[in-house]
Amino acid sequence: MKSFVRQFPLAVLLGAMAIAAPAQAQEFKAGFVNTDRVFREASSAKAAQAKLEQEFSRREKELVDQGSTLKSATEKFEREAPTMAESQRASRQRQLVDQDRDFQRKRREFQEDLSARKNEELSQVLERANRIVKQVAEAEKYDVILQEAVYINPKHDITDKVIKAMNAAPANGGK
Repeated sequence: MKSFVRQFPLAVLLGAMAIAAPAQAQEFKAGFVNTDRVFREASSAKAAQAKLEQEFSRREKELVDQGSTLKSATEKFEREAPTMAESQRASRQRQLVDQDRDFQRKRREFQEDLSARKNEELSQVLERANRIVKQVAEAEKYDVILQEAVYINPKHDITDKVIKAMNAAPANGGK
């Protein structure tokens, strides 16, 4: 139902344009851009992904190492617990719980930081892609360019043109 409500205004708009089209001498020209493909294939999107990997790889490795250490300590505790004194067992258990809490906190912070940076980088790529979409639309006299559609005839897909233009233009050009 949510999808229908979101697409309903688009359907009304397209229907109104179809009714008004015969009254106009010009032909209505529509295009489509697949932003998922732009994010996967454009060189600036790939560069942003590589930048994020480089920026976060050290922290990710530290988390993996900390998780492995915690897992080993937990397994060792489980093996040795039956032979430990009650006070020693309770103390080690508290240590493991504290270490796990610290690990979970660091993992959550890592995910939040990564997500925020990813959003920053992708928004820059999207902003640049939108500028290029606008340039293509104006140069080729499109009336509308859609980024989401239930179905699109491949002849209206301008994604390749946008990716080629993004790859050809310098990343910070046009700002």
